[in-house]
Amino acid sequence: MKFKSVIMDSSAVGRALTRISHEIVENNPGETELCMVGIMRRGAPLADVLAQKVRALGPEVRVGYLDITLYRDDLTECSPQPGLNRTEIDFDITGKTVIMVDDVLFTGRTARAAMDALISLGRPGRIQFAALVDRGHRELPIKADYVGRNIPTSGSEVIVVSFPPFDKEIGVALWQRD
Repeated sequence: MKFKSVIMDSSAVGRALTRISHEIVENNPGETELCMVGIMRRGAPLADVLAQKVRALGPEVRVGYLDITLYRDDLTECSPQPGLNRTEIDFDITGKTVIMVDDVLFTGRTARAAMDALISLGRPGRIQFAALVDRGHRELPIKADYVGRNIPTSGSEVIVVSFPPFDKEIGVALWQRD
């Protein structure tokens, strides 16, 4: 792959997450407890940061992490032995407002798999979806409730989100497939 450009630096990512946190509080008036579930991998640390920002605005936030590997519709194409992460949700989601968090919204298939995985754990009252980047190219009728930045891309471009603990720096970059 060939590097094209930096789309968001660390401060732009921080501003986007702050804006999303305010939108979450505004769109959930009267909620005293929200559930934030990060989709493994990079959605998990993003959920931690968003939860911290939402807590600073008042509502309590429970945070969990969701592995969707076994719910993917392309599981057989991924790898003969796909790597599994551990789902860590130590609270009941039944009747609660659950906000799924991921780094990039692309085809919508990850979000669909995440909803299936969540519903297997309980029956949320509402599911909302937050993504740092929406790059378009939907294959399913999925729309994020909260988006840090819309970045129209071509099919040959790739959005790479860097975020600790998986990366040293925070940022979003655009790459071109060879």
